[in-house]
Amino acid sequence: MAVDALGTARRLAPRLAARAAEHDREGTFPVEDFVDLRDAGLFGLMVPATLGGIGARFAEYAAVATELARGNGATALVFNMHASVTGALGAVTEELAEALGVPDEALAARDRLLAEAASGAWYGVAMSERGAGARLSQLSTVYEPVDGGFHIKGAKTFCSGAGHADAYLVAARSVADQSVVSQFLVPASVDGLRVEPTWDSLGMRATASHDLHLDVTVPADRLLGGVEGLALVVAQLMPHWLVASYAAVYVGVAQASIDAAVAHVNARNLGELPAIRARIGRADAAVAAARLVVAEAARRVDDEPGDAETNRWVWRAKLLAGTTAAEVAASMLEAAGTSATRRGHPLERLYRDARCGSLHPATSDVCADWLGVAAIGGDPDRDGSAPRW
Repeated sequence: MAVDALGTARRLAPRLAARAAEHDREGTFPVEDFVDLRDAGLFGLMVPATLGGIGARFAEYAAVATELARGNGATALVFNMHASVTGALGAVTEELAEALGVPDEALAARDRLLAEAASGAWYGVAMSERGAGARLSQLSTVYEPVDGGFHIKGAKTFCSGAGHADAYLVAARSVADQSVVSQFLVPASVDGLRVEPTWDSLGMRATASHDLHLDVTVPADRLLGGVEGLALVVAQLMPHWLVASYAAVYVGVAQASIDAAVAHVNARNLGELPAIRARIGRADAAVAAARLVVAEAARRVDDEPGDAETNRWVWRAKLLAGTTAAEVAASMLEAAGTSATRRGHPLERLYRDARCGSLHPATSDVCADWLGVAAIGGDPDRDGSAPRW
């Protein structure tokens, strides 16, 4: 099962790579990539086998995401959003559901959403907002109960895949109690949902991470978990989907930078230069180390989810992957020389894409602060100058 998914990702990566330059240059969404992902059944990667999916664990997701990112980091990043939604939904066991008070009808709704993903539906994430970032406790998007469901009003930014996803995971705060944060899976077809094209970025230009405006009403079964106020709880219980899932993508981007540098150096017979060999050697070691940290974090997530030491590895993985990607891509660009800075050269694109890794939530500074608080014996989820979520 895992081998099939990983083998599929490796088979698809060259196709994604062949399209990457054009979509980066034009800032267009790689629709063909997502047709390939759907046809290959990868939208069901994190869906339990009983619901028609592959039933992968987090470690298997990380391996697949890394390989997809070697093809196109932007595609892998958007795929990460879908995997985060389906992975979090699929990880709600009967025991956890009982502990959280999830009603049976909410579990039935969850199963329908997961089965739809296995059949080819894909989901985006609409969490971040201007001025608040991804901090759930600072959101301005609000919701309130209405007859038959909930009304949601607000605006989101950095919504990867905006205008292309079948539904969006929307985080919002209760009008009645601003400390209550809930999540809804809002269908793309609902009245009152509007995409504003705003994405024109330095890197990850093909993610279509536009703004999403909502003034919508959704049925009650679109409240994930069927219980209000679970968003912050899930952030504490499953930080790997909010933190470390990005890490695998940027390990793949870093590896792609090495691959591109090696191809460039070999094509120009520059391998005789010791300084260039040394840069590639250091990059190889750095990416191998980051890959191992991500793999260890993923192993712990699968074996001991929510454990304190597991969560430390989750935050380490995100910090190390983001830092490594930026440093490796910069070094590989320098190793290749000025010609690699021209628009259209793979290393120029990878350099820009890699620079985004430390900026995704949680940012490298937030990760480092979290780890520092934990190291000196504090509570990293509560102590610090700014709220994590």
